[in-house]
Amino acid sequence: GTSVNRPGRISKAGNVYLRSALYMPALSAVRYDPNAKAFYEALVARGKKKIQALVAVMRKYLTGLWACLKTDTPFDSSRLFQPQGLQNP
Repeated sequence: GTSVNRPGRISKAGNVYLRSALYMPALSAVRYDPNAKAFYEALVARGKKKIQALVAVMRKYLTGLWACLKTDTPFDSSRLFQPQGLQNP
C-alpha cells in the first residue's frame, strides 16, 4: 500500500541527459560555491530532503545557464543565488 503521510518522490520525468549532466556540477557547487551552499542549506533547514535540495540547485543552474546563453553574459552565481529577501520581483 501507500501512505498519505510520506512526501512524494522526485520525478524521473524529463531529460535524462540534462539531469545526469547537471548532477555532479550541482554537487560540486553545493560543496564549494558559498552562494549555492547557502541556498542548499536553507532548503534542507526548511525540511526538504537532501536530494530535493540538490535538484533545486540543479534547476537553478539550468535556468541560470540558459539565461546566460540567451543574453550572452558570463555566468555569475552571486546573481543566481541571491539572498531570499533581496530577490527582484
